[in-house]
Amino acid sequence: MDDEAQPRADSDADARRRALELALRMLNARERTEAELRTSLERRRFESDVVGDVVGTLVAEGLIDDASYVRRFVDDRRLLDGWGTERIARDLDRRGIKRELVDEALVGHGHQEELAVAAALLDRRFPLPFDSDRERDKAWRMLVRRGYEPELAYSAVRAHERGLADAA
Repeated sequence: MDDEAQPRADSDADARRRALELALRMLNARERTEAELRTSLERRRFESDVVGDVVGTLVAEGLIDDASYVRRFVDDRRLLDGWGTERIARDLDRRGIKRELVDEALVGHGHQEELAVAAALLDRRFPLPFDSDRERDKAWRMLVRRGYEPELAYSAVRAHERGLADAA
């Protein structure tokens, strides 16, 4: 019976080592959430207890930190990509981030800040004055696709148009 237990223990240790090496390579390529890493390892057919041990080790070592990931993600998507709150929340949900972490990261981004980001995006993308109502609708649709609430997108289009009046 001891002879049978020994190969199993070696096999478990080898599986954990391989899973940890793979996880570290994945994290070296790009930052990942706990859920993304867990899913990737499970997809490669590692046992759930091996995946749990490896992910737990990486969390304990601080190599996976969903809270800091969410803060950076929110800032990057909002400032670099011009995304709205709805799209950011949807994407983080898709990445397996707990809703309370998402809500916590988005709480500091109020209506006025989001409106300013949306208006700045329009300032970069659409020259004033709008050529037509069709161009104005195109600007509004672009903001809605980027995850801004329809009412906020409308307010941003109006603020963009007022920018012309303020400059004159």
